[in-house]
Amino acid sequence: MQNLKEQLLANFPMIEQFWDQEIIPTLVEYIKIPNKSVSFDCNWKKNGFMDQAMDLLVNWCNRHPLEKMVIHRYEVEGRTPLLLVEIPGHSQETVLLYGHMDKQPEMTGWDENKGPWKPVIEQGKLYGRGGADDGYALFTAMTAISMLQKTHLPHARCLILIEASEESGSVDLGYYLKELKPTLGTPSLVICLDSGAGNYEQLWATTSLRGLIGGILSITVLKKSLHSGVGSGIVPSVFTVLRQLIDRIEDSKTGKVILDSLQADIPTQRITQAQTTAKNLGSSFLEGFQWCDQTTPIHSDIAELLLNRTWRPSLSITGIDGVPKNTNAGNVTLASIEAKLSLRIPPTLDQEKAQMDLKNVLEESPPFGAQVEYLPQEAGAGWNAPAMASWLEKASEEASMAFFNKHVAYIGEGGSIPFMGILGDLFPKTQFMVTGVLGPHSNAHGPNEFLHIQYAKQLTGCIAYLLATHYKTCAE
Repeated sequence: MQNLKEQLLANFPMIEQFWDQEIIPTLVEYIKIPNKSVSFDCNWKKNGFMDQAMDLLVNWCNRHPLEKMVIHRYEVEGRTPLLLVEIPGHSQETVLLYGHMDKQPEMTGWDENKGPWKPVIEQGKLYGRGGADDGYALFTAMTAISMLQKTHLPHARCLILIEASEESGSVDLGYYLKELKPTLGTPSLVICLDSGAGNYEQLWATTSLRGLIGGILSITVLKKSLHSGVGSGIVPSVFTVLRQLIDRIEDSKTGKVILDSLQADIPTQRITQAQTTAKNLGSSFLEGFQWCDQTTPIHSDIAELLLNRTWRPSLSITGIDGVPKNTNAGNVTLASIEAKLSLRIPPTLDQEKAQMDLKNVLEESPPFGAQVEYLPQEAGAGWNAPAMASWLEKASEEASMAFFNKHVAYIGEGGSIPFMGILGDLFPKTQFMVTGVLGPHSNAHGPNEFLHIQYAKQLTGCIAYLLATHYKTCAE
């Protein structure tokens, strides 16, 4: 499709200018809004930040209308809002483009001149919470379609869906998808813009997403804390109990999760893709981490590290309550602690069963007879991409070569996108293109999150290419 490539590339400088003049200034304003997801702001409706962010997106769409575009803003009492932009096309086929607008909480550790709600543009990167995860998505989708319309290239009917509870496990999305089923129909292509990239040099397609289980592990050994000179050596330390319980899950020497029920067979294709991606990225993969001093990864083989992050379970302790800060820590034997556990699980694992298996392992025969309770809090399904149709595989390669002059690359992600599991169940025959801008150092959920501006521009071109190819393929 040489003609398509030439048409889109000829229009691309105008798209880059549009990004600079119309999108980046809007993203700057979006970053300033602390519209934290419902799990992190129980008073989100009263605080009004989610509505403020939604107003910003809707107003931008109204200022930059596409042909025959209809904006649907949904909000049911007690649920977060949802935005659906409907753009009629030149065929009855439907493409669903997805992103989210809710944000993770602040997190500490931001550089002195930066902050979660303080947008800063520095060396081609827009810093601030939510720009890359996932505020850019609406603008990229709208601009890609605009790119086609300005170039007089046909496209299918497009639906841009922006939810507001993704960072809380998409707790409201299932309800809306059920209500909107007649409007959605059966998309022949879903483009998800909430994923990552191995570098900023080519188009990346996500092949799998891990599931997630997690909860609060409570350990109590005393009714009240007491002087450590009295209790230590007699009362088992809550940390001794915690250590023994974690040893039931994880090998402390290797970090490997040892529970058989949390393992899954890795498809041969995913192993091969990991090996190819490892060769493609080389040492740059490890350079994407901000290592401290002489810290080394847990394995020297990059392909194995990629498989660890995408197909093998892993444990993180993301918080502990009951432990005083050092400045306020007396000589005390603690009565109890609560540890927040987060386990990433293989894409194909049943998350509900995994959650119950974890609870049983932690609560059975507690060390020293301590009072131990594991309270499950979240369980999200993973996702393994269906086989990619030959047209989509070819179009992805052509798009990457057109806008990056480099081959498309494939990678599994260690995180979760609940939307993909939901849609995978709803539309088992649909083709999926899962991609995103979260590349090295972009640090979603952490300090100094940023959007790589040039990469987002080039990704916009790739999305336009995929939409045009989709139409041509369906019309043939």
